[in-house]
Amino acid sequence: MELVTTPRVTFLRQLSDEILRHYGRGRMIVAIDGPVRSGKTQFGDDLADVIRERGHRVFRASMEGFHRSRAAQDAFGDDTPERYFRYGFDESALRRVLVEPFRMGGSTAFVTAVLDPARDAWVEPKWITGPADAILVLDGRFVLRPRLAELWDVPIVLDGDPVDPADVLAYAEADPRLGDAVVVDDRDPAHPRLATTRTG
Repeated sequence: MELVTTPRVTFLRQLSDEILRHYGRGRMIVAIDGPVRSGKTQFGDDLADVIRERGHRVFRASMEGFHRSRAAQDAFGDDTPERYFRYGFDESALRRVLVEPFRMGGSTAFVTAVLDPARDAWVEPKWITGPADAILVLDGRFVLRPRLAELWDVPIVLDGDPVDPADVLAYAEADPRLGDAVVVDDRDPAHPRLATTRTG
């Protein structure tokens, strides 16, 4: 279905065209990072809609669905910003039930969430499959951290300075705006634009 043309949709069409220009056949993962409350989930939803408009099968996931439970986080010590940054998400589950099976393609099933963080409860796994040619759009805090960087085909980061203490720690360790990611200024959601690449 064709989307209503707005400045935001026009920008996302241009961005998706650039992404798809480098996309052949098979599976592709687009990862979107940014500080807390920078609009990552909405940006991911909107980008996915535009890629679907281009005729591609798109799946959505968020790091919110791969939180560790509060009890599991407690095993790593007191509740601090550093604990949340380093151990708040179950990256093993992310790899095991989403990224790796998605990459395998074909009839291999994958899961897009394992925990409901609002209820701090495990969710019933919903194993889904897709065509051999498909795109996964994943958003979340710290998703572009160095130890996950090799998982993504297209890294995108929403510009903005970290304010939340966990984000401050993450950006001090590795500012995602300084790597290979596409940096988008989405602070005016109606008029997103490519941000000037920062060099330090």
